[in-house]
Amino acid sequence: MKLEYIPLDKLCVSLANMRHGRKAPDVADILPTIRKRGVLQTLVVRPLRDADADDAAARFEILAGRRRFHAAGIIAAEQQADGATEAYALPCAIIDERDHAAAIEASLIENLARLDPNEVTQWESFTRLVKAGEKPDDIAATFGLPGITVRRILALGNLLPRIRALHAAEAIDRATVRHLTMASKNQQRAWLALHDDPDTYCPTGHQLKAWLFGGQSIPVRHALFDVNLSACETVADLFGEDRYFIDAESFWVAQNQAIEERRAAYLDQGWADVVVIGPNQHFQCWEHEKAPKRKGGRVYMDVRSTGEVICHEGYVTHAEARRKNAADAEPATSRKPPRPELSGPMQSYVDLHRHAAVRARLLDHGQIALRLMIAHAIAGSPLWNVRADPQATRNEAIRDSVAQSPAEATIAERRCAILHLLGLPPDEAVIGRWGDEPDIPRLFARLLELPDPAIMEVTAFVMAESLSAGSDALEAVGSRLEVEMHAVWQTDDCLLDLVRDRAILLEMLAEIAGEPVARANGDAKAKALRCIIRDCLAGTHGREKVEGWVPRWMRFPPSAYTARGGVASVAAHARIQSSLVEDLQQISADPREPSSDDAPQPAD
Repeated sequence: MKLEYIPLDKLCVSLANMRHGRKAPDVADILPTIRKRGVLQTLVVRPLRDADADDAAARFEILAGRRRFHAAGIIAAEQQADGATEAYALPCAIIDERDHAAAIEASLIENLARLDPNEVTQWESFTRLVKAGEKPDDIAATFGLPGITVRRILALGNLLPRIRALHAAEAIDRATVRHLTMASKNQQRAWLALHDDPDTYCPTGHQLKAWLFGGQSIPVRHALFDVNLSACETVADLFGEDRYFIDAESFWVAQNQAIEERRAAYLDQGWADVVVIGPNQHFQCWEHEKAPKRKGGRVYMDVRSTGEVICHEGYVTHAEARRKNAADAEPATSRKPPRPELSGPMQSYVDLHRHAAVRARLLDHGQIALRLMIAHAIAGSPLWNVRADPQATRNEAIRDSVAQSPAEATIAERRCAILHLLGLPPDEAVIGRWGDEPDIPRLFARLLELPDPAIMEVTAFVMAESLSAGSDALEAVGSRLEVEMHAVWQTDDCLLDLVRDRAILLEMLAEIAGEPVARANGDAKAKALRCIIRDCLAGTHGREKVEGWVPRWMRFPPSAYTARGGVASVAAHARIQSSLVEDLQQISADPREPSSDDAPQPAD
C-alpha cells in the first residue's frame, strides 16, 4: 500500500464500496470541517482494472471515503467559481487492484469500525482546544456541529470528575447527567454517596430532579410574572435548556399575585366572571360548552401544581347552556318526543363501520385528503391536536366486528407501509407519538428525502387516521368519494343482533327478499325476522342468496327506514345539503361574476 494525492477527476466510487449508491450522500455534517481544514483522513482506493497503462491517465476507484469525495467535489466547484485553476487533490491509500476481497474488507473496516465518541471524550478534546485558544464557535465550525452542542459538551466540565467518569462508562444515562448539572458540588457529592451505597435508593432521571428541588420543580417558563424583576432565585441545567425556581414558596407568592392581576384584567375586558381552579382540581372541557363574551361566557384559569396556568376563555357549564337554550326556545308541547330509530350501540356500529370504509377509500385519494386536512387545520375539530380517532365503544362485539372488517385490514396494511416509508419501528403509531423532541428532526429529515407521491401517501394516511367518526366531515368526504360499503363490509351477527325494532326488520326484509316475503312474515317476531334475513344473506334453508346488501344508514348517501329520525348520518347529510343550497343561493344572488381564477380546482 502506498500514499498519494490524487486529483478529483481521476477518482470514482467503486461498486465494492459499502456505501455505494446512485444518489449523492448527505455531506452537510462534514462539509464545514472539510471546507475549513480540507480532507484530513485518507481515502482507500485501488486502480481501475481497465485503466490505461499510462500513469498520467490512470484512474482509481474509491473503496472507502465516498462522502469525503462528494464533499470535496462541492468545495472544488466553489473554488472554480471563485476563479481557482489548481486541481483539487485528495490524500489516498492505494491497495492492490487484484485483491477484490481486500477491497471489500477495507470498505467494511472503514465504515463499520467508525464509532461516534462519547460526550466525555468530546469534552476532553474540546477542552484542550479551548485551552489552546479556540472559541466554541470556532470548534463548532471545525467539526460541523451546532454551537449549542459544543457549549453543552463544554458544560460537563462543571461536574465532579467521578460523575463524568460514570457517564463515560455509561453507568449513568444522559437524563441523569443533565439534572446533575443543576446540582451544587455538595449535592453532587451527596448523590455519589447514594450511588455508592447498595442499600440506599439513588434517584435518577426525573426522580433526581424531584430530589434536587425537594419534591417540586417549577419551570421558569410557567411564571406569569417577570422573573428578572422578582426576588425569586432560579437555577438552570448547564445544557441551558431548562431553568427552575429554587424556592417554590416564593414562586407561588409571586404567581398568585400575577393570577389576581390577570383575573382583574379579564373582568375589565367584559367577561362575566373569571373562575380560578386550584391545583387539586382541573378544568374538564367535556363538562362545559363554548359561549362568547356577549352571551355570558366565563374565563376559567386552570392552575396546575407545576406552576403552569392555562386560561380557557369563553365557557359555561352544560347546565347553564341548557337553561339558556330552554329560555330562548319556544314553549315545549306536551307531546312525547318520538323514540329514535337507532339505539346508542346501533348508532356506534353504523358510525364505526362507515368510518372505516371512508378511511379505507380515502387512502387512495391523496389530493382530496390534503384538501380535507387543510380544512381541518383552518377550522379545527375535536381531533386536531393531532390525534388518531379512538374508535371508542364499550360494546365488545362492535369492537370485534370493526377490527375484523376488510377496511380495517386495509388500513393496518397501509400503516405498516407508511411506518416503513418513514423509517419508524413497525409496531408504533404514525400520529400521536408524543416521543422525545429529538424524534422531530429525524422524522423531518426522512420526509425531505421522500418524493411527492410518497408524501401524498403519508398525507392521506394521516388524514384518514385523524378523521372523526360520526362527524359531518366524514359524511362530506364519504359522499364525495362515493364510498361503496358493500366492497368493504358485509352483514354480520353483530348488526342483526343490535336491530331490535320489528318495523325496521320488516323494511330490511322487504329490501333483501322482496315485499311479498315481508308481508307474509308481518306477524313474525323480531327473532324470526332476523333468522329469515340471515338465511337470505347466506343462501341457506332454500332461500336465494342476496349479495351486496347494505343497510340504508350505512350507505353513501344515507337514508332512514322510518320518519322518526334519530339517525346521525342522515341528519349530517341533510345539514351538508342544506349548507350547499345556501351557498348556491348566495352565489346566484351575488352580482359579481366570478372569474375562472376564483373557482377552486380540486384534483381527484
